[in-house]
Amino acid sequence: MPLVYGELRRLGRAALPRQAPDALLQPTALVHEAWLRLAGKEHLSLATRHQFYGLAVKLMRDILVDHVRREQSLKRGGTRIRVDLGDDGPPAEPEPRYVDFLALDEALRRLGAIKARYTAIVELRYLAGLTIDETADALKVSTATVEREWTFARAWLRRELTARRRSRRREANS
Repeated sequence: MPLVYGELRRLGRAALPRQAPDALLQPTALVHEAWLRLAGKEHLSLATRHQFYGLAVKLMRDILVDHVRREQSLKRGGTRIRVDLGDDGPPAEPEPRYVDFLALDEALRRLGAIKARYTAIVELRYLAGLTIDETADALKVSTATVEREWTFARAWLRRELTARRRSRRREANS
């Protein structure tokens, strides 16, 4: 645990700044919940540290979705967190831009149905903050493949999330 705790906290902090300012979930709580879920898995066969962190990021995403669903049931607007699908992973100081996290999760699931590696690349690049080279190493593919699929995944997610936002606005105005 001491060997990976610091890195898990970094991943937790990388994911949580994109939350709405009034969010209740803190990096420590996210990391502890992810650790409990990791510790509860009996047969983990992870060959590299990137695979471990990839699994941790996936668990953190699931925890955030569960958290948002609970928040949504408690108050209106509880699903909105900031997301910037820029080229460089999570930005240090992003301009405030919020997206419905449940819509993002749904879009990531649909993207994964097209090709599971697209979702893995988004999770590793954006949520875990890995570089193109690190992502390629974790997925055992070339950097050119990661660059090409990262470009596709970002564009696809932007289109999907923009279309959903426009659809919701039309519904609200009707």
